[in-house]
Amino acid sequence: MLSISPISAFSDNYIWCVARHGEAIIVDPGDAAPVLQYLKEMDLKLSAIIITHHHYDHVNGIELLCEHYPNIPVYGPENQCKGISHRLKHNDRITLLDHSFQVLAVPGHTLDHIAYYLENAPSAPVIFCGDTLFAGGCGRLFEGTPEQMLSSLGLIQALPGNTAVYCAHEYTLNNLRFARAVEPDNRELLIRFEEAQAQRDDNIPTVPSKLALELLTNPFLRTDNTDVQERVAAHAGLKYWNDNDIFANLRAWKDNF
Repeated sequence: MLSISPISAFSDNYIWCVARHGEAIIVDPGDAAPVLQYLKEMDLKLSAIIITHHHYDHVNGIELLCEHYPNIPVYGPENQCKGISHRLKHNDRITLLDHSFQVLAVPGHTLDHIAYYLENAPSAPVIFCGDTLFAGGCGRLFEGTPEQMLSSLGLIQALPGNTAVYCAHEYTLNNLRFARAVEPDNRELLIRFEEAQAQRDDNIPTVPSKLALELLTNPFLRTDNTDVQERVAAHAGLKYWNDNDIFANLRAWKDNF
């Protein structure tokens, strides 16, 4: 059976280790040192690396890991990042640890961003979504447009509700504080915030989350909700709007929150 474990890096990154029968794949190794230490402690052999996008805190560990494990495949998007040996595009499939991962193109945070969807994980579907969807939020638009990010989130939103969402940062409490400003009367959101606060007080990761919970509490997946639309429109001074207007102004609100 697959196991998925977080490896903490920098101040708030999670590098994910997916392991089975003594072999491991590493997702977005921004720093090689904690990965090498974890592999040694758990007696795991690295067999592949998968990358979601080109930002340094997701790729800087590739070179050193490949020095320790020569000739391992490094899967990633079509970009200029050094070290990626297998370039992937939307709807490609790769088989790792005897499991098939579907590639989803999810531009917005960056133009090259992809996610890896594992439909047939042992207990529930899994998605490694990098910095596209966060627990309670979504990534900043460094390269893409609001329209692109809204479409990308729509791809994830359409997955089964029991999908486990493995994002790359511990941003949950800050995201939920903003979500409460958008939806102060959302009871599910209040409960989630209290639970997340208790987890962080005990130094427990708040991720993965379940997609069903994101649909109930994450404003970036609720831009079709009337209450969300009205709050965003009031904050931005909009008299008329469409879905893209709501998302763009919601993201701008969060950027300055």
